[in-house]
Amino acid sequence: IFDGYDHAAIRRGHQVYTQVCAACHSMQYLHWRQLVGVAYTEEEAKALAAETEVVDGPDDEGEMFTRPGRLADKLPIPYANEQAARYANGGAYPPDLTLISGARHNGQNYIFALLTGYRDPPAGITMREGLYYNPYFPGGAIAMPKMLVDGGAEYDDGTPASASQQAKDVVTFLTWSCYPYQDEMRIMGIKACFVLSLMIAFASYSKRLRWAPLKSQRIVMDVVN
Repeated sequence: IFDGYDHAAIRRGHQVYTQVCAACHSMQYLHWRQLVGVAYTEEEAKALAAETEVVDGPDDEGEMFTRPGRLADKLPIPYANEQAARYANGGAYPPDLTLISGARHNGQNYIFALLTGYRDPPAGITMREGLYYNPYFPGGAIAMPKMLVDGGAEYDDGTPASASQQAKDVVTFLTWSCYPYQDEMRIMGIKACFVLSLMIAFASYSKRLRWAPLKSQRIVMDVVN
């Protein structure tokens, strides 16, 4: 209950997403401003947003135009629509990853196992062209090849980018993107429990103070014959 997000891992996880996952998967419900104070400083987030181009408009002439990204913009998406995504991936549709951790049962463990669980198909099982064997994916056949390899991403903090490290970091990032206010809610819950404990203690003391004299008094009846 007292554990919080590893913000260094969230930063590294975003770097894995940017360098490995963003070519196919979108995070269309996440804005650059949400990364401020979590994974990057405001200046760093502004610089990252400015590296992207956003279609905006219309302008005074009624034309759409492109501009550098801002903190208020959403993270860029790799494809214009679902049809373009399916065409580029052999008919498979790469899901949006913003809420994927909460959309799958036991999401954190599932995503980690999926990313690191690629195997050669067992004897007697033949994979169709364009599919890869992964026992953690329903049905065992997945259209996404193994993406995480040792050294496949570059961390700005110098952490060795092994495949398992990349998987752990991107899982942390995806968990945060699904539950971005979890730390704040946990702190609020701890404060609420503390205040509730004080209220219970005060109520118990007040009850004892009010009723103790009445419950401990002795009544003597002098019966006159």
